[in-house]
Amino acid sequence: MKRASVTEKVIAITGGARGIGLATATVLQNMGAVVAIGDIDRSAVKEAGSRLGLKVGRRLDVTDRRSFTDFLDQVEDQLGPVDVLVNNAGVIAVGSAVDEADAVTQRVLDVNIYGVILGTKLAAKRMLPRGHGHVVNIASLGSVLPAEGVATYCATKHAVLGYTDTVRLENRGSGVHFSAILPTLVNTEMIVGVGHGKGVKNAEPEDVARAVAGVIAKPKSRVFVPRSIGRIATVQRLLPQRVTEATGRALGTSSVFTTDVDVDKRTAYARRTGTS
Repeated sequence: MKRASVTEKVIAITGGARGIGLATATVLQNMGAVVAIGDIDRSAVKEAGSRLGLKVGRRLDVTDRRSFTDFLDQVEDQLGPVDVLVNNAGVIAVGSAVDEADAVTQRVLDVNIYGVILGTKLAAKRMLPRGHGHVVNIASLGSVLPAEGVATYCATKHAVLGYTDTVRLENRGSGVHFSAILPTLVNTEMIVGVGHGKGVKNAEPEDVARAVAGVIAKPKSRVFVPRSIGRIATVQRLLPQRVTEATGRALGTSSVFTTDVDVDKRTAYARRTGTS
């Protein structure tokens, strides 16, 4: 497939005020894209948009159809037809699945699954009649490998991958692409206070941003970040389950979101995201 450029593409990014979203906005803008960001945090997205000199940086609630529609409408009114939507907004709740409060479970489901599905539908309905466009959904290594202590999060990321793959199949030959990015743990506020597995290196937000830029330039169905983690995930899925789980325990990955968590360090994030 011929490699395209991101230059002058109109790219809308959800959860764009911090972390992976902000890094993606920065990288794409530096590559010549026309970037817009939305985020639930009104003051943070205004500040980020101002710092990057964006024409569109506004509050966005990805769980609300009116809010999402207004965001895309403003992007198209001010910047032109949306070429790419990056569904990045997401939250995580850390703790026992059984003890997780229903309100927290619902919040994670709403943002991570419904928000992605809603954004994909709203963007695709604009792109399909034009015969071109791209929806990039930020999934996770947790989409294919479970992690103790973040059961609901893993469930949502499994759903994101399954949904993205299915929508892509339904729209083969339409000119509209659907991709999933599957990063390992990324050094953002989302994982503050959690543990670290032996011999496992976290990714940086810029690593994910570059992967997004790469998949826009050359569409692929799935991209792992880093690429090496994809090979590891493939091997692990071919091994007997008991072997995979024993390996995880030996590397300490089973304690990253359980016994190694510093709850106090996670308080601010949990309160801000409604996952406490």
